[in-house]
Amino acid sequence: MIQFQSEQGNVTVSSAVFSNITGMAATNCFGVKGMAYRSMTDGLVHLLRREAMSKGVSVTYHEDNSVSIELHIVVENGVNIPAVCRSIMNEVRYVVTKNTGVAVKAVDVCVDSMTL
Repeated sequence: MIQFQSEQGNVTVSSAVFSNITGMAATNCFGVKGMAYRSMTDGLVHLLRREAMSKGVSVTYHEDNSVSIELHIVVENGVNIPAVCRSIMNEVRYVVTKNTGVAVKAVDVCVDSMTL
């Protein structure tokens, strides 16, 4: 949870908000099939439904009221992976900053799987 001062007063943003905003921004990018989650029991990568996409997002809070975000995604077959990752990084940074007012220090995208 991150807390910062704005013109209206103190604002507290939970990690669930960051996860949902980030997941929605990432899955709206071209070439992204969905968010991924590696199961601890069988070690396989699972494609997450829209309701559970926050499991594929990890948010780290810094002392200077900024965040770092790590995403785990599944991409479609035949897409340019570096271009898709760059698109996700730019979109997530823009959407999170626009909706929460919190600076994004880093966005790391991990491609866990590719659909056929």
